[in-house]
Amino acid sequence: MTPRQLPLTGTRILASEQYGAGPYGTMFLAQLGAEVIKLEPPKGGDSARGTGPYFLGADDSLFYQTFNLNKRSLTLDLRTDAGREVLHRLAQTADAVTNNARGDLPAKLGLDYATLGRIKPSIVCVHASAYGRTGDRANWPGYDYLMQAEAGFMAVTGDPTDPPTRFGLSMVDFITGTMLAVATLAGLAEARTTGIGRDFDISLLDAALHQTSYPALWYLNEGLVTGRAARSAHPSVTPSQTFRTADGWIFIMAQLPKFWALLADAIGAGHLRDDVRFATIPARLANREQLTAILDGIFLQFPTAHWLARLGGVVPVAPVNSLDGALDSALVASMIDTVAHPARPDGVRVLSNPIRVAGERLPNRAAPSLGADSDNLLGEIGYDPDAIGRMRAEGVV
Repeated sequence: MTPRQLPLTGTRILASEQYGAGPYGTMFLAQLGAEVIKLEPPKGGDSARGTGPYFLGADDSLFYQTFNLNKRSLTLDLRTDAGREVLHRLAQTADAVTNNARGDLPAKLGLDYATLGRIKPSIVCVHASAYGRTGDRANWPGYDYLMQAEAGFMAVTGDPTDPPTRFGLSMVDFITGTMLAVATLAGLAEARTTGIGRDFDISLLDAALHQTSYPALWYLNEGLVTGRAARSAHPSVTPSQTFRTADGWIFIMAQLPKFWALLADAIGAGHLRDDVRFATIPARLANREQLTAILDGIFLQFPTAHWLARLGGVVPVAPVNSLDGALDSALVASMIDTVAHPARPDGVRVLSNPIRVAGERLPNRAAPSLGADSDNLLGEIGYDPDAIGRMRAEGVV
């Protein structure tokens, strides 16, 4: 797919960002064709560049590459007057400015619409902070794991006998970044219609709370507190959980009555469909432990591959893979891409964007080295080589 075919080609976004949530969201925009200019501190850049354990030369790492494909890098100290002047010139050329700074910092750094809207009325300013830009916690730092703890995720994850357990992945960062991308697109659509931009806000805590979803509504309306269920089971439908096989684990989700009937027949236990203990959804839930014991006895007779061959396409079923097993599966081969990188002669293997456009995967290129585009970008907005040299000597860029 050529750049002209990408839907966000011609859109310029400035991104003052680091680590996970913000970079994850703007990477989606970059992969969809936007020119995302990453604004980084001159000394060290995004903290993700120094996050191990696997490094790609100076100021680069596999962690950093994970969140910054397809972007450009400009080093800029926004705490200086000269740095803010550069920001203002760039803002005149941009459609949106995003950040994932601590809540009290966007106003101090001049990244909000109150500042940038005076320079370009159509600019869209999107903020992803830990706890929001207002309130008692605006100046609190915060990370994904803290949100999982406070928003109740750890109370509904894992086995009931285990200590509070977080997700194995930083899902709050990822959903917050996705919401940042959605807010940016909404702002761009509005500004192109009205000619006026504005601020958009999302916080890690709000995003996490929103993901409590239907258990939240159950509690808010019926007082039901959803807890943890053994075998990663669904809170109200069974059998929808893990089961042991002869050589591992399998996840089955008989969410609908038709799937329960199909499952019972497919495993040679059709008599269970009419058993009064299991004939209805409420009955199966009330007798979950008994049903689990019966089904365990059946699934333990054969390995996972046997059950996938028998049940695949009949009922919702999946193997419980290890991470390497998931990534080595032929089923996900098209999700793996290789980008050229100077530190790796054979390139760096990365994950493809999950969005397809006209049936095609989106193109990838490696994340930029620190300040790789500084001279070109500064030249575009009117700085000559001498001025750039002075700013570099003063630590502005």
